[in-house]
Amino acid sequence: MKKDMKKIYRKLILCLSMLLYITTGCNKTKEKIVQQEEYMLGTFIQAKVYDSNKTKAKKSLEKAFKRVEEIEERFSVNIPTSEISQINKNAGIAPTKVDEEVIYLLRKSTYYSKLSQGAFDPTIGNLVQLWGIGTDHAQIPDDESLQKALSIVNFNDLIINEEKSVVSLAKKGQRLDLGAIAKGYAADEMKKNLIEEGVRTAFLNLGGNVLTIGSKPDGSSWKVGIQNPFTTRGNYIGILEVRDQAIVSSGNYERYFEEEGKRYHHILDPRTGYPSNNGIISTTIITNQSIDADALSTAVYVMGLEKGLALINSLADTEAVFITNEKKVYITSGLEEKFHLTNGEFTCEKR
Repeated sequence: MKKDMKKIYRKLILCLSMLLYITTGCNKTKEKIVQQEEYMLGTFIQAKVYDSNKTKAKKSLEKAFKRVEEIEERFSVNIPTSEISQINKNAGIAPTKVDEEVIYLLRKSTYYSKLSQGAFDPTIGNLVQLWGIGTDHAQIPDDESLQKALSIVNFNDLIINEEKSVVSLAKKGQRLDLGAIAKGYAADEMKKNLIEEGVRTAFLNLGGNVLTIGSKPDGSSWKVGIQNPFTTRGNYIGILEVRDQAIVSSGNYERYFEEEGKRYHHILDPRTGYPSNNGIISTTIITNQSIDADALSTAVYVMGLEKGLALINSLADTEAVFITNEKKVYITSGLEEKFHLTNGEFTCEKR
């Protein structure tokens, strides 16, 4: 099954690469393009570095991917020895000693939980496991199982003691899942490593979490396509122009299964236990850091259009694109000159 999933992800990432890279234009400068691709964090990660020194670029990429490997070993719920798995194992029993970066990521998680009033919640692990969306055992859970899992979803039960570097979950059976934020953190760490190695121009794609370093080699903006959520990957509704920013999208087209003509996607509402269903089918966040864009793309998807827009508009250096099931595209004011609608089936609304 793991090999089959890798094949599926490879096909998806190739389509997404066409979507993202087809708009970047030709490299007419002296910089060489050095690319590396690895399967990590449950997806294919691609990184392109533009540098005249090919050897230096390769070494920079190797270091950046090594950093992602370290993050996966620390945060993956699928690795029994990870610190997150240990916290889950000790839930309701005892605190778990953790590294400072675990403290950092969990602090970020609780920050966005409070900011979104629970629309984002890192203690959603049991619900994720119960639905199994994206695996070979995806299913609609029975009501009894769902209510049992839902009863112990509560970010307030995540107890962080920075002074002692320990973390605990208050109730037995509670389970962390950082799938909605860890990939963003990994992207930021890749960028940090590459910049430390002297990289000034790069394009990172962590399964759809895009992060750019600087501008394109010719000095122009990167042009990133926004996926059309009604069609297969590789089709986009518009183009975003960005420089040195993160772009993260969440949508009902990413991971889902269908039963009796209804789609059940992987973005679960921690308050109901079911896939979020409020008229939003895609959200894209543009920020300076991928960790923030990652968390916010999930949070505002669950919050819905009005509350989601209000939250984004309250945050500095943060913009968003919302797509509704009525094929309406809502953009925040900072994107008026940076987003270009290219699909006539959609209408653009500025908020």
